[in-house]
Amino acid sequence: MARVKRAVHSKKRRRTLQERTKGYYGTGSRTLRGMKEQSRHSLQYQYRDRRNKKRDIRRLWITRINAAAHQNGLNYSLFMHGLKVAGVELDRKVLAQIAYEDAAAFAELAEIAKKANAS
Repeated sequence: MARVKRAVHSKKRRRTLQERTKGYYGTGSRTLRGMKEQSRHSLQYQYRDRRNKKRDIRRLWITRINAAAHQNGLNYSLFMHGLKVAGVELDRKVLAQIAYEDAAAFAELAEIAKKANAS
């Protein structure tokens, strides 16, 4: 029976780790143990940040809407409440895009929200 030679697989595994950790500082890209740890942490950060990215984007939308609402004499909560009462069904992504690109259209939405809050 022939003996098992393992060099090909271990070198392939090491090469894969080297490719994955290329560019990291110090031990994270030089030693096998460091590459393994760095790779594991990197994958954990990647998994976590795919979820945090959604949170960060929503915060950006809210910040943009709030800034535009303040320019029109409202705060964020009154603006959103006014739109809800008026029956305007635009999500935060679209509202933020309107606030960023078209100040006149956002001013009209702010007036709708003011009228709805007044009644």
